[in-house]
Amino acid sequence: MLNPMVGGISLAAALAFVVAFGGSDANAQRRNPFDGAWSVNIQVTRGECNGNVLYGVVITNGSVRYAGGANVAVGGTVSTKGAVSVRVSSGGQSASGTGRLSLNGSGGGSWSGAGDKGRCSGRWSAQRSG
Repeated sequence: MLNPMVGGISLAAALAFVVAFGGSDANAQRRNPFDGAWSVNIQVTRGECNGNVLYGVVITNGSVRYAGGANVAVGGTVSTKGAVSVRVSSGGQSASGTGRLSLNGSGGGSWSGAGDKGRCSGRWSAQRSG
């Protein structure tokens, strides 16, 4: 079940998820093997951010966007080899994440950011959901 609420900086990590993996304009114009819907689980390992939250993201032509309805700005890319780079912000919170997706439909990486309670960081994992 996807959490429709943006619960702290953890969303930023998700986009981690999910997640600018060395993407380029040339890569964005080709079909990316990682395009589609992904579920991203955010885990906080350091700091006072909300964690262990599941979010949905969609990758289209290597560009990452948030699949929820909350007011969240997501920008990031996934290269055709699976390298992920993403930046997320909502209100006074922001985070960035990096990692890798694999062709078997899973992936993971790390994230760090800042929110109302200070700096925090953690890991993210992703599963293809569509």
